[in-house]
Amino acid sequence: MTGWTTPADVRARAQKRWDAGELLSAYAAGSAAPVLDLPVRGPTPREVSAQLAQVRSWRDALVAGSRGGTFYELTERSIGGRVIGAVTLPDRVRVTAYDQWWRLLGVGQQLQAFEALLARTRLSHPALLDWVVRFPLRALAVADRWPALLAAYDWLLEAAGRGRYLREITAPGVDTKFVEAHTRVLGEWLDAAGVVASDRHPAARRFARRYGFAEPPTLVRVRIDARLGVLPAGVSELGLRVAEAAALELSPTRVLIVENLATYLAAPLPAGGVVVWGHGFDAGRLGRMPWLTEAGCVQYWGDLDTHGFAILNLVRSQVPQVTSVLMDRETLLHHRDRWVAEPKPTRADLAHLDGAERALYEDLVEGVFGSSVRLEQERVDWSWALSRL
Repeated sequence: MTGWTTPADVRARAQKRWDAGELLSAYAAGSAAPVLDLPVRGPTPREVSAQLAQVRSWRDALVAGSRGGTFYELTERSIGGRVIGAVTLPDRVRVTAYDQWWRLLGVGQQLQAFEALLARTRLSHPALLDWVVRFPLRALAVADRWPALLAAYDWLLEAAGRGRYLREITAPGVDTKFVEAHTRVLGEWLDAAGVVASDRHPAARRFARRYGFAEPPTLVRVRIDARLGVLPAGVSELGLRVAEAAALELSPTRVLIVENLATYLAAPLPAGGVVVWGHGFDAGRLGRMPWLTEAGCVQYWGDLDTHGFAILNLVRSQVPQVTSVLMDRETLLHHRDRWVAEPKPTRADLAHLDGAERALYEDLVEGVFGSSVRLEQERVDWSWALSRL
């Protein structure tokens, strides 16, 4: 019986059509039921002659599986001849009606939930019907949250672009955590409604920015030498919004920008100077600080990898006088035993690197020292770092 079609095979083929969303899409759109037309793999005349009892058992199971045509229709054909006589065996399986699909798949409860959300959407939010037709299984997956999703969508649609915080949401049964858990669905609905997004970045963490909601302010962390006379007594560090940090009345003799937080906290504070936490590509904000762009000595220390040089390139595009420190070939080779792999190296053309920086960057890109070599800032020996800072 190996290879003969069974009721389980029929259901498996039907399940693939369900899993593709094809059935519910057609149902939601009001289209005719898709058709499953499956040839039956059965015994050869020789197998019929040799295994007549097994053949009868197989045929009976396939006939019983059709449940009198309510699960699927079964057509038959005659085979045989002078030796075994004519034998009627199943030939094709066909599913042609929605009721057959639902019974065969056993999806009565799912169908009931889908019909309920479909009816509600038609009544209150017909503009979302196209989305339901396109993504019926995704809709079904959140069927128990459908009323709350619609309420959240209504509030977001009205509030989008007004600079409000998502925490202000007042939709019934909805809170910030609910919105954060369903940004993909809600974002697609807002897109379908034509909400103009300021930033189409797909990541959920950018949902607020994409649709004009307020985000928690980004803070610039700075350590300032007390001799500059900016900080109150006993205060050694500030965390300020970008505009507030830009307004500081500072005239530092030296500014050191570092990538890693632990290094930022531990780095020696230059006399009459400032240490700034660059925080990765957030270092691109530093060009808004007049006291930094006007400083005579500005140094940047980042990871020794391709992205570290990309950040240096970004900073120098805004602060032309910045020089790199501890981002040289000697430091890299001295710490060979501390190298790790850079997850996703960049190959961007970095126009603001100097000659030595560009040469080392290109060697990293080309894998001269090995594949995806990376020396993270926090892995640099501290005594080595202090001697060069």
